Amino acid sequence: MKLSDFDFDLPEALIATRPARPRTSARLLLAEGGTISDRRVSDLIDIFRPGDRLILNNTRVIPARLTGYRARGEARAKIEITLMEPAAHGWRAMAKPLRKLNIGEEIVFSPALSAEVVEKSDGDLRLVFNLLGQDFDAALAQAGAMPLPPYIAAKRAPDAQDWDDYQTVFARHAGAVAAPTASLHFDEALLRALVAKGVGLTEVTLHVGAGTFLPVKVDDVTTHKMHAEWGQVSARAVQEIAATKAAGGRVIPVGTTALRLIETAAQGGTLLPWEGPTDIFIYPGFRFQVADALMTNFHLPKSTLMMLVSALMGKDVIDRIYAHAINTGYRFFSYGDSSLLIPDKGLGATPAGPVHP
Repeated sequence: MKLSDFDFDLPEALIATRPARPRTSARLLLAEGGTISDRRVSDLIDIFRPGDRLILNNTRVIPARLTGYRARGEARAKIEITLMEPAAHGWRAMAKPLRKLNIGEEIVFSPALSAEVVEKSDGDLRLVFNLLGQDFDAALAQAGAMPLPPYIAAKRAPDAQDWDDYQTVFARHAGAVAAPTASLHFDEALLRALVAKGVGLTEVTLHVGAGTFLPVKVDDVTTHKMHAEWGQVSARAVQEIAATKAAGGRVIPVGTTALRLIETAAQGGTLLPWEGPTDIFIYPGFRFQVADALMTNFHLPKSTLMMLVSALMGKDVIDRIYAHAINTGYRFFSYGDSSLLIPDKGLGATPAGPVHP
């Protein structure tokens, strides 16, 4: 498999810079095997069946984009920081301009928040902040901005509206520096309606890292090394998924982060409670243990997420889905429209089997 196999031409006008409002008014491409139809997210109340179970990633995005200044004598220089993930001491972060920062320098973000550069590499650095715990969280909330993806940030700066738009309605556990964007399409009313219909909701946690936007740089995609992200699948989640499988229901992750996490927890052949970093890489040929379908947005060309959906549906089917989405004007990427991918046996995916608690 070559990286070029997962490339396609996307008109720039289809890259969404704002989400649909209301959230459930976004378009939904429903793909059942090789059959494609155009729907709305609000139609999920008719598409999902009683006994289905949605897997939701309840991570909460932190305001990880910071603007600060470093001082050398009378000179002050602007520094832009994007937090990537917690480190053993401090945070790994990206910086602009990285090359002008030196180890030992202090960056001041606000009267309350500053950080020292304690380590530096060719691609990022490690910062130790002057605050910890709740004091750090409060100061970050005051000084930080929502970490919009590069393809949005290149078109406009984050603003107050993004504090709501770039957060799911069920976000609970702070730690992500990118949103689980498929989940942005749900509002409280739709979730209540689905539960009333008999659709189960199970929450898991995967703190999405900035590495999700890093490009694949190898031509042979099977040699790509994924970034690691911290996640947790609780015993309760395992029990709920197992009960759904036993009753003949479908397990449907909302977003690639939720899918990658539950498949990580089942890599031993049985879904078990799990906690830790995962760098699972799903590409064609992967055998799915848990997921029966996937709700997901439309992804970047040559990305690992294009490889994931190709593993689920089959490469030829995904090619048709994306050609249809482009030809009919679906909006792409984090603030774009959505799809519900339901594979048929024999179309490239290996349907998930039974799961035992």
